[in-house]
Amino acid sequence: MNLSLCHLLRDVGNVVEALYGDLPPPIMVIGHSMGGAIAVHTAAANLVPSLLGLCMIDVVEGTAMDALNSMQNFLRSRPKTFKSLESAIEWSVKSGQIRNLESARVSMAGQVQQCEDATTPEGNKSIVEGIIEEEEEEEDEIGGQSVNKRKKEDDTETKKERPFTWRIELSKTEKYWDGWFRGLSSLFLTCSVPKQLLLAGVDRLDKDLTIGQMQ
Repeated sequence: MNLSLCHLLRDVGNVVEALYGDLPPPIMVIGHSMGGAIAVHTAAANLVPSLLGLCMIDVVEGTAMDALNSMQNFLRSRPKTFKSLESAIEWSVKSGQIRNLESARVSMAGQVQQCEDATTPEGNKSIVEGIIEEEEEEEDEIGGQSVNKRKKEDDTETKKERPFTWRIELSKTEKYWDGWFRGLSSLFLTCSVPKQLLLAGVDRLDKDLTIGQMQ
């Protein structure tokens, strides 16, 4: 999957053209997190001639670049599959990824998709309340046959249901991460259209944005 910055920007331009042709109405571009970075680059590249304004939500270059160092560890800690969409929603709230249940229902529906078949992407794993747990190999000479039989029955029961998995394997897009965020703050400040930055607090501003705020 090509998630390079230039490819994503071309997608934005193509969507606007497909919707409105050569005469698009005044458009306000709003983006959150990675979407905020794409919104800024879209405005800077003048891909929307009728751009009315720009709003970037909860993304700062400095914080984003620092977070990339631990992103792979975070992605590895996530469940690979979920028993159901509701299990995915429940996990997102219990893990603290999303704090509002209503928001989780909206967000997770677009982040996961049902597997094409009943086998999980990770093979020999069981799904317990949406969180993957490795099956422990049991060696019991006395009850070995009954244990194996029970495992086969559990596997059969699991495979009757088509689990949900992540729509995009973010770990495979690492080569694009730097391009999304590097230089973002200065680019945001130089955008000529009316613009707004929404953050949880001013303490999240990096150097460029702090200077921009004080001017």
